[in-house]
Amino acid sequence: MKGTEMRNDIDHVLISEETLQKRVAELGEQISRDYTGKAPLLVSVLRGSFIFMADLTRHIQPFCQVDFMAVSSYGSGTQSSGQVNIVKDLTDSIEGKDIIVIEDILDSGNTLSYLFQLLKARNPASLKLCTLLDKPSRRTKPIQADYVGFTVPDEFVVGYGLDYDELYRNLPYIGVLKPCVYQKD
Repeated sequence: MKGTEMRNDIDHVLISEETLQKRVAELGEQISRDYTGKAPLLVSVLRGSFIFMADLTRHIQPFCQVDFMAVSSYGSGTQSSGQVNIVKDLTDSIEGKDIIVIEDILDSGNTLSYLFQLLKARNPASLKLCTLLDKPSRRTKPIQADYVGFTVPDEFVVGYGLDYDELYRNLPYIGVLKPCVYQKD
């Protein structure tokens, strides 16, 4: 799939590259203020949040550490299966640490609800959620983010790390995917 073909699959740009970068900087500044004198551990939920986390980390002023988890409930579909799988766990213990989970999108809440139960059982000092996108209209679990980049409508979004079937992550903006791309006859 070539770059121009990939962009042809986008119905419209929902959040521009410039708007994304401005909001990520604002989130970094807010986290910096909230964690003055602390060294939070940022936990990126792979794969969707890797671009967001990389950019966000550059805007956080106190010392911070990073780690990664791979958690999945989607497979190659467009709807959460409800079955959560830990594909890659954290490298080190989080006991007594200030944890900020970095996610690309808070949708149904199934994955993050499960993940937060798992992480709380490991006794961190604090546990917060920072999500680039929040889609509250699809929430089925009672989970809220502490830091939200953008609230988005119930449309299938890709780009800036978000994918459909492992494609479109490298778009520099958030776009709405044309339904014909993911709806099969």
